Amino acid sequence: MNANTIINDGMTLEEKLAAIDAAMATVRLNYKQAHPDAAPLDPSDLTTCEGCQ
Repeated sequence: MNANTIINDGMTLEEKLAAIDAAMATVRLNYKQAHPDAAPLDPSDLTTCEGCQ
């Protein structure tokens, strides 16, 4: 997830946090729909690059 597509410098802190929450909720919902029998998605996986995981 690229933060530059979600937030920008012109947003207030509250707007940035709301945008991040909405993006993460969307990702979790899409994951749950695509993988109904899988374990829940860990939100921390969305904040690190694949190489760091």
